[in-house]
Amino acid sequence: MSLELVWNNEQNEMEIGEELIALLEQILQKAAEMEGVDSGELDLTFVDNERIHELNREYRGIDRPTDVLSFAMNESGEGEPDIVYEVDENGEDGDIPELLGDVIISVTRAREQAEEYGHSLERELGFLFVHGFLHVMGYDHGTEAEEAVMMGKQEQVLSQVGLTR
Repeated sequence: MSLELVWNNEQNEMEIGEELIALLEQILQKAAEMEGVDSGELDLTFVDNERIHELNREYRGIDRPTDVLSFAMNESGEGEPDIVYEVDENGEDGDIPELLGDVIISVTRAREQAEEYGHSLERELGFLFVHGFLHVMGYDHGTEAEEAVMMGKQEQVLSQVGLTR
């Protein structure tokens, strides 16, 4: 089994083509394999700076745009309802894949950062996508040690799909 990528495009700055989605699917499968995740669904949304600014302010209390936001479904906040899946008579949840979470990428920031770092937009989008996936999996980069682990995993996945600096 493999992870399912469900994506939405809510921006008009760039066309999201089949090649990019195929690359992101490949990144997702490599990252999922590395993490031992063999099924589920990850939702990805492409937005512009205005929208990610709104989301960053609303959900993180930070009043500025950012490059990527992640929301893990296995984290529940105070007052949030538990998500319950219906199961069949065998205790299986049928054809409904477990939703791992959401990754939201600002195409505006990705383009700016690709130029700033001197690499392709595809590499930056791939980096932000795997970064968001790792956050969904519970990784963080609040300390130098955590950042080293997360950066190492990101670079490992990106090198496997040919997105080196």
